Amino acid sequence: MSNKNYEENISKIGIKLPEPQKPVAMYLPAVRTNNLLFISGQIPIKNDNIIYTGKLGKEMNIEQGGKAAKLCAINALSVMKNELGNLDRIERIIKITGYVNSTDDFFDQPKVINYASELMIEIFGEKGKHSRVAIGVNTLPLNCAVEIEFIIQIKK
Repeated sequence: MSNKNYEENISKIGIKLPEPQKPVAMYLPAVRTNNLLFISGQIPIKNDNIIYTGKLGKEMNIEQGGKAAKLCAINALSVMKNELGNLDRIERIIKITGYVNSTDDFFDQPKVINYASELMIEIFGEKGKHSRVAIGVNTLPLNCAVEIEFIIQIKK
C-alpha cells in the first residue's frame, strides 16, 4: 500500500489491533533507546489464549504456522502503537527474528515467518522491508508454535 498512514493501512486490510497482551513472565514488552524500539518476543495469543500451539512438521503445517506468525506480528503492532502512541512515528522495520517450534525434519521456517514479513511490507511498504532470521527451535514457551521479536527505527 502506498498510503503513508500506517494505521489506515492496517484498517484497510481488515485488522483491528488488540490491546497489548500482558507479559507472560518478567520482562518489558518494549524497550526504547535513542531512535530504536525493541519489541520483546510476541507469541500467537489472543484474548489471553494461546491460539497456535505445537510443532511445525507434526501438529501444524506451514499455513497454520504462518497464521501464528501473522498473529505474532499483529500483537507486535499493538505493542508498537502502545509505546509510540501512533504507528506513523515508525521510520522503518529494521529486523525480525522468528522462532519456529519445529520437528527435527522441518526445514521451512522461512516460509512460516514470511507471513509476518509480508504483513510488515503490506502495511509499511518499502519501510517494512527488513533484515530477518528464521530459526527452528525444539520448544517455545507455553508450547507456542511461533515467537517473533522486532527491532524498529523511530522517526526523530
